[in-house]
Amino acid sequence: MGNRSGPEYFKALLAAVSCVLFWGFSFVSIKITVGFFGPMTLGAVRFAVALILLFFIKQRLAPGEKMKRGDLPFFAGAGLAGITLYFFCENNGVALVTASEASIIIAAIPVITMIAEWAEGRIRGRREGRPALFVILRWTGAILSMLGVALVAGVSFTLSGSGAGYLFMAGASLSWVFYCFFTRPLLGRYSRIYIVFWQSLFGFAGFLPFVFFESLPNPALSPGVWGHVIFLGVCCSALGYWFYAGALEVLGVGVSSVFINFIPVVTAAAGFFILGERLRPLQWAGAVLVIAGVCLVMAEPKPAGPDQ
Repeated sequence: MGNRSGPEYFKALLAAVSCVLFWGFSFVSIKITVGFFGPMTLGAVRFAVALILLFFIKQRLAPGEKMKRGDLPFFAGAGLAGITLYFFCENNGVALVTASEASIIIAAIPVITMIAEWAEGRIRGRREGRPALFVILRWTGAILSMLGVALVAGVSFTLSGSGAGYLFMAGASLSWVFYCFFTRPLLGRYSRIYIVFWQSLFGFAGFLPFVFFESLPNPALSPGVWGHVIFLGVCCSALGYWFYAGALEVLGVGVSSVFINFIPVVTAAAGFFILGERLRPLQWAGAVLVIAGVCLVMAEPKPAGPDQ
């Protein structure tokens, strides 16, 4: 994971925090724009915007990079899982539940990720290689942050919410874990901008078949709605994935994933200030638990082995 006191480590932390801010506000923007676009059409439009920006950045920073044929499944798998499938689930989920409630199942990502890492290690016959105390701290931190998210987003939970919406968000959580594991082998082989550009291209292509089955966008699109679309494309798609790839490379899959649990905290605050959703004292207590859980995970020392 690199030197924890070095500049690359702090850049990775800054990148992770930036992603949290972008993606936390994205739930609000999706809630607004999904009323004008079909869920998959919205995904296609935002990643079309993202690809324009990513192309020019790639041409400047990585003009001569070439993809090796053997890595094609990892690029395609990451794009289809972490973009097409993820936003199919997320956009449909956000359309069915409130912005704060839509983020609650996302809190399972760190726990699912650690289970996947453990299962991968068992399949490969690889031992944990870390002190038991720090393994316990990592699991405790992930579960504690998940509990905090439940308080943040679950305070307003009622049975009147759509069960299908929560199933869609669970699908989004699982697809994001697959995205991380498809992306990990590519880090170090290619520049981050090259990785994100091709993942975005495959993800965008995955949206297109679904677009033909959705209604055309509502023609009465105000500048405000287009502003949300541009925010989703530039900040949440292009920059968000680029920054997260940087965090993933330095911090590792497990630590990067636990930062996801800050997203509902940002979403709840954004929902309060922008959408007028209620924010109660218990939700602030949940935010404290999320912070404490992330701190416990960050207390883990440098893991043994290159695959962690």
